Amino acid sequence: MENYDSDYRPLVDLAKEHGLRFIATNIPRRYAALVVREGMKALERLSDEAKRSIAPLPIALDLSTPGYRQAMEIGMAHGAHMDAQNFVAAQAVKDATMAYFILKNRGPKDLFIHYNGDYHSANGGGICWYLRRYDPDIAVCTISSVSRGTPDFDDACTDRADIVLVVPSALERGSS
Repeated sequence: MENYDSDYRPLVDLAKEHGLRFIATNIPRRYAALVVREGMKALERLSDEAKRSIAPLPIALDLSTPGYRQAMEIGMAHGAHMDAQNFVAAQAVKDATMAYFILKNRGPKDLFIHYNGDYHSANGGGICWYLRRYDPDIAVCTISSVSRGTPDFDDACTDRADIVLVVPSALERGSS
């Protein structure tokens, strides 16, 4: 994972340093790649052991879920290189699996902090949609950051998350 050192290693190190529980919730990449190539039905062929690392099948896919329509457009832009619906299905399998393992590892009164790329929870979609599907009573709060040349909160920020941090673009990873 190319962003592990910048985005995740500091969190893992902090958890280790303070003896905090740290749970990896994402689907193994090889299974998401399988869905991109062959669709969700391909997951049914996995061994029982492999299926323990993903959300229970079948996994619902609702293309009206926030973010999935845009993902479909991205998949279609790749044209002959991939099936757009399989691309979206792979995103859904990732989101459903992360939601499933959040709920599986969260105690009934525990606060569970989950770090993920913005795409997986933007506008209440992705992981949030699956969390609410699996547990309609769950309380979810999302925090997102957006990079801007100025500290202005614009329409692109509205509804992105419950809390949106506007970060100066000069602080972006790799900027000097």
